[in-house]
Amino acid sequence: MARTQLKGTPAEPPRPAQRGVHTVIDRRRPDIRTYEGVERERRHGRGVGGNPDGRFEPIQRERAFDGWDFADEPLPIRTEVTLEKPRTIIARNDSPDISFDRSVNPYRGCEHGCVYCFARPSHAYQGLSPGLDFETKLFAKPNAAELLRKELAASNYEPKTMALGTNTDPYQPIERTYRITRSILEVLDATNHPVGIVTKSALVTRDIDILASMAERGLAKVAISVTTLDPKLARRMEPRAATPTKRLSTIRMLAEAGIPVSVLVAPIIPAINDHEIEGVLRAAYAAGAREAGYVMLRLPNELKGLVRDWLAENYPDRMKHVLSLVEDTRGGKLYDSAWGERQTGVGPYAWMIGRRFEAASERIGFNKQRRTLRTDLFTPPMRQGAQLALF
Repeated sequence: MARTQLKGTPAEPPRPAQRGVHTVIDRRRPDIRTYEGVERERRHGRGVGGNPDGRFEPIQRERAFDGWDFADEPLPIRTEVTLEKPRTIIARNDSPDISFDRSVNPYRGCEHGCVYCFARPSHAYQGLSPGLDFETKLFAKPNAAELLRKELAASNYEPKTMALGTNTDPYQPIERTYRITRSILEVLDATNHPVGIVTKSALVTRDIDILASMAERGLAKVAISVTTLDPKLARRMEPRAATPTKRLSTIRMLAEAGIPVSVLVAPIIPAINDHEIEGVLRAAYAAGAREAGYVMLRLPNELKGLVRDWLAENYPDRMKHVLSLVEDTRGGKLYDSAWGERQTGVGPYAWMIGRRFEAASERIGFNKQRRTLRTDLFTPPMRQGAQLALF
């Protein structure tokens, strides 16, 4: 039975825990909440073990035993998709440490279930949990292409590279059904608008026909995220994303089609996958990637507790060491959002990772030339009600 408690009110006396989600505050680290996870059988193939309430919610829910619960076969957690119709589709940002100023996100939430995903806390704005809700309660925007066409037709629009995959993966599994990302690419292709894609899905190869044509005009490039070459580790931290072998195959297919490909070693998690930097770079270069970048693990908001729980479940012997190294890269905290530092971190460990990455990239042959996409070919779509030109 679920028990609801208003935030800020005295807690009821604790009761024996039952299978489900239970909030636990670590008295040694009150800034981090851990969560007794949803039973393994139900969350098979999911990334995190709990489903904590969002930070903006006025109530907290706690599963407790009252004598009326009966043991039965747990039902798997199924993916739910809600269709939404936003009024605008191009998101703008002025962050000085990001290489793009606009993006389109076809979906909210991501079925890949990457435990480390920095976008998880954004689900709190939907009144949902950054935990299992983020990977099971998804939102799709079927009118994205229509909105994009309208916004590109604005008289004051100035073209710059449109980023896809900056928040959640545009090629997550539900794209096979909804094809929203493809419809967006069709608009960008028709208007000669540059696009940069970030994904860890092999589904991007479905759209090689569009991307190869755009690449010939200098309008498209793709970055593939490769966090590890170890399939067991990938399964644990990215349960529904493509396998490492499949991602390398995707790089090869894109490169052979003439599409510029880069590899992102992101995130680098201390004492988990940091030893693989050079191996990932060598494998990606052999597959055809020619640019490379990395990002240190970021733990904003609720992600601190979720990753802590994942470490406790999968790497209990390394948990304290991993978190200590993360703190070392964030000035003694688990996260610091300072511009210019949030991607790479600070301190001796972060410096060492940066130098290793730079040295390996140069030795292997990455980043000899940075590809800049063209904007001079942009042809805005005709505005609704506009008069046709004679010539």
